[in-house]
Amino acid sequence: MSDYVVTPPEVPSVAVAGSSARFPVRRILCVGRNYADHAREMGSDPDREPPFFFAKPGDAVVPASGTVPYPTVTAQLEYEVELVVAIGVGGASITPESALDHVWGYGVGVDLTRRDRQQEAKDTRRPWDLSKGFDASAPVAPLVPAGAVSGGADAGRVPAAGRVWLAVNGAVKQDGDLDQMIWPVADVIAAASRAWELAPGDLIFTGTPSGVGPIVPGDTVTGGIDGLGEFSFVVGEAPAA
Repeated sequence: MSDYVVTPPEVPSVAVAGSSARFPVRRILCVGRNYADHAREMGSDPDREPPFFFAKPGDAVVPASGTVPYPTVTAQLEYEVELVVAIGVGGASITPESALDHVWGYGVGVDLTRRDRQQEAKDTRRPWDLSKGFDASAPVAPLVPAGAVSGGADAGRVPAAGRVWLAVNGAVKQDGDLDQMIWPVADVIAAASRAWELAPGDLIFTGTPSGVGPIVPGDTVTGGIDGLGEFSFVVGEAPAA
């Protein structure tokens, strides 16, 4: 017999490549402007900014496959392909030297953004939650355990380099490399752990290369990261006004 006054929600989770097991998601932290070219296209100076973070709720995660719904209250939905880090060992004030010991695995995800709502938030100095933390705003492909990462450096524990790309209806829009990140994975984890105590189940989106842009209902969105796999999904119909 339960003491909960309502039925607890199911635990959000992400598939694991080659396994029936799943990775439970606690929360999602995202790094903004971690590629110099993307920082410039968004009007910022990449040489002056330390990593900063925003968050999505854990239940924003959905498979990067099938149909991903087009959200409400936006006329400008945009994509941002990213390396996703799955935390398996928690900790606070983690050092960059030990950060990779806290990683369970890696994947490729898309930070979907209501860009018009984000611009409104910037203009009015309001929080970004409406623009970043909406339902189904974090499509993620199956995760790859850290020890199984192919083509990675540091004994295969981290994909330090590799093509990261995204295409819309077959036309490549983003085409970068993980070695272009301003703050590499270990530094991102260390910075996040100074602001939050990380815990197993946390996902960290590590930033996106340049080329972000809009998608509309019916678009097919594909992408991938070398050594981690690829994804493909269709943008669903726009909700009724």
